[in-house]
Amino acid sequence: MFKNLLVTGGAGFIGSNFLRYVLHAFPEVRTLNLDKLTYAGNLENLREIEALPRFRFFRGSIESVSDVRAAFDTHESAFEATVDAVIHFAAESHVDRSIEDPSAFLTTNVIGTQILLAEAQRRGARRFVHISTDEVYGSLGASGAFTEMTPIAPNSPYAASKAGSDLIARAYYHTYDFPVIITRCSNNYGPYQFPEKLIPMMIANALENKTLPVYGDGQNVRDWIFVDDHNRGIWAVLQDGRPGEVYNLGGHAEKTNLEVVRTLLGLLDRSEDLIRFVPDRPGHDRRYAMDSSKIERELGWRPQVRFEEGLEATVAWYVANSEWLARVRSGAYQSYYERMYENRKNWIDLARHTEL
Repeated sequence: MFKNLLVTGGAGFIGSNFLRYVLHAFPEVRTLNLDKLTYAGNLENLREIEALPRFRFFRGSIESVSDVRAAFDTHESAFEATVDAVIHFAAESHVDRSIEDPSAFLTTNVIGTQILLAEAQRRGARRFVHISTDEVYGSLGASGAFTEMTPIAPNSPYAASKAGSDLIARAYYHTYDFPVIITRCSNNYGPYQFPEKLIPMMIANALENKTLPVYGDGQNVRDWIFVDDHNRGIWAVLQDGRPGEVYNLGGHAEKTNLEVVRTLLGLLDRSEDLIRFVPDRPGHDRRYAMDSSKIERELGWRPQVRFEEGLEATVAWYVANSEWLARVRSGAYQSYYERMYENRKNWIDLARHTEL
């Protein structure tokens, strides 16, 4: 088992759910989270695990060679063990922001990934799982699904930057024989997602009876997967996937954006009069769908949470965690690091050591 993990971007939506999952499910696992804490990185997402002796946090950027090296050093000194594997979530990930300013996406997603790969190789890591997206494949027509053999054809600056990071990861396997695996997943949803993405934004607006902006005609189709299903797939790939391979993960739940919004309004008992159609964003891909048969066949993974069940649970979580949502929307969550960690030389030793 790979049990000494360096996780990048673990304060974000998918990464924080991954950390909580593995630390709850696998008591032998030890993790260090390397995170820059950009606007979408929220350490409050990790409150329930932050005091565990099997968890460390290191604030730093994958774009900095010195930060990446210091994170590896911190893991090795804290756990007296070298890093077995890197799980690389850290990325700029919002399409709209990439349209406004592509430069940050290229720097973080491409250059940052190369820096991380180089250091992981230098340290002798035995596995590197690179978390990517279905958006690198481009847009589908009315039928069919993306397979791992679908040519890459990204249409947004975000997707192009992720495609670039996929290719440098692939090159490290083929050029240096470094054990890289790439996962590409469909649209995630679930607790702790930053409310710039469709589902949490619509929930937040509906709760305040604000209008719900829907791009174009609302008929863009996405394949949705509950975040816990995605993370179970990442764990399966980490432990048993084949180096050099790509694995697609999909939720088998294709929905138009308008269907999703209407379902959310029904769950929240709000009127569809709140829907407002707005001009479509440039280069908006029409449809994504993922063929997950490879990972299902090779690793026995399948999504377990039906979309309707997962969406109901997600809505219930946001309703029950209105304070979290308010802090995120106001930016107040960004002071958590300063309150909890800054000026502590070794904060974990000052916290209570409580095992799960």
